Amino acid sequence: MRRLSKWVSIGLFATAAAVGPLALPSAASAAVSTPAAAVATPSPGTGFGYGTDSASMTVTGSNPYKEPVIGSNYGGYMGMAGNWARWGGCKTGNFLAWAPTNANQANANYVNFHVGVGVGVYWYMGGPGVDPHWNGTTTEAANWGARQAAQTLASIQGRYIPYPVIWADIERPQIAPAPDNGWNKVYTSLCSGKVRQSSIPTSVDRAEFNGYAAYITTHSTYKVGVYSSPQDWTSIFGTGTDSKIPNTYEWTYEPETSHLSPSPAGWCNHTAASCAQFFGGQTSASKYALMWQWSGGGGVRNGYGDFDQIDIARMK
Repeated sequence: MRRLSKWVSIGLFATAAAVGPLALPSAASAAVSTPAAAVATPSPGTGFGYGTDSASMTVTGSNPYKEPVIGSNYGGYMGMAGNWARWGGCKTGNFLAWAPTNANQANANYVNFHVGVGVGVYWYMGGPGVDPHWNGTTTEAANWGARQAAQTLASIQGRYIPYPVIWADIERPQIAPAPDNGWNKVYTSLCSGKVRQSSIPTSVDRAEFNGYAAYITTHSTYKVGVYSSPQDWTSIFGTGTDSKIPNTYEWTYEPETSHLSPSPAGWCNHTAASCAQFFGGQTSASKYALMWQWSGGGGVRNGYGDFDQIDIARMK
């Protein structure tokens, strides 16, 4: 993820039980249960594992599969369940980052060898500024969040997604049709790319996230987390009450590096001066800090793709 303007379209995540365009399905059609939600026990002596996300990478071995380049056991794969611009029928920004082979390999390790966390998913969120029904209210923003949550669950219906957290991907990718994904500016329509209002209250942004989280947790057994960074989070939600998420799971992508050796130890990469930075009032000491995209992500290229560190022990 992150700065996806440099990406090309990759494998499709075919949706099951997809709802109509920008519609809110019934509770019955959206309900999803988490199969085998308990996460496998981590390797002795460590609570961390390594995995990948989004674009496909070459995973070697089979007994169990190994992390690309690094060589440890392949601990998990996080793929894109859906994208607001794709769901809305936009001609730009409509990529879908899903690697079926990596997903199958991660689940095989989880099921057959009790390694890692298996497959998890994230939804690439559109903010209130790309809501087709924008009216500036927190009520409508919450409803827009709920509609995206419903589509998230519809997109994974019938699939084996053992990782118990669904990630809300909240970022400013700098790509068309909305460089900020509609979190800081209001656009004339979903796909127009034309700004009609240059700011959005943090309370409205937060209402959308709250609506998304509430729908996921009341219509499924999944928990909710956020993929973001300190910079993006502050730009969108500020530093006040609307920015605080003390009891929400987090996956950060700061800082990133192009170096893959040595891999992170604990929450630090190479030196204690380069450690995972979380957001919304949390630090790596929080039990809700779960993942760090420490290399790749489109921001800092490494020649392979996105590498993630996963705190497996915290999800036991």
